Amino acid sequence: MSDLFWLSDEQMRRIKPCFPLSHGIARADDRRVLSGIIFVIRNGLRWRDAPKDYGPHKTIYNRFIRWSLLGVFNRILAELAGKAGDPERLMIDATHLKAHRTAASLLKKGLFPAVSDGRKAA
Repeated sequence: MSDLFWLSDEQMRRIKPCFPLSHGIARADDRRVLSGIIFVIRNGLRWRDAPKDYGPHKTIYNRFIRWSLLGVFNRILAELAGKAGDPERLMIDATHLKAHRTAASLLKKGLFPAVSDGRKAA
């Protein structure tokens, strides 16, 4: 059995409207390239280490960069999140809440406005 990752027909059907339209020359198979992008990112590989089954590594890399700039991945995630419904459970990753050790001294140095300096509600 192959360890390669492939998007299913149902998955591709759901995200197909998020892809940009092809202009002129037909582009490489979206399923193959997107599956390659997911495989590389999921496994932490360099682009050139992508298996040949996904096509040339340069195609995978170029498509990733182009679609990132066009917001294709943002549209895909918004589409999938929007149709998921209300979650049963929410989780917060606290790693983004850590502050640098110098952040505590910002108030003392006057680089961060004190809460009491704000305008009062009428």
